[in-house]
Amino acid sequence: MDARFTRGKSAILERSLTRPKTEVTVWKALFGKEADKLEQANDDDKTYYIIEKEPLINTYISVPKENSTLNCASFTAGVVEAMLTCSGFPAKVTAHWHKGTTLMIKFDESVIARDKVLDGR
Repeated sequence: MDARFTRGKSAILERSLTRPKTEVTVWKALFGKEADKLEQANDDDKTYYIIEKEPLINTYISVPKENSTLNCASFTAGVVEAMLTCSGFPAKVTAHWHKGTTLMIKFDESVIARDKVLDGR
């Protein structure tokens, strides 16, 4: 694990939660490229979005027409949630169809509180 975890920073977000950066090192290690976009919600300081126009996992899975709303990137959302939670950044991650596929990350309030304390040093 990266030293950033001990300082209260997430390698998924690369920098402090209040200053996200598009470069996502864990994402790049898993999928061979950076995420298309990383955004923070305007109205919620604990919600972030990872946006992928064409997720790698969806490329290799054929979804029957009757399940056309199924987004196989939900598997990726589970992987991201497990990595964050096991790294001390409890969060709920869900996959949505928006601008391609959007993973919505909602961090637990304890993560945001810890980040604010660390920023106040």
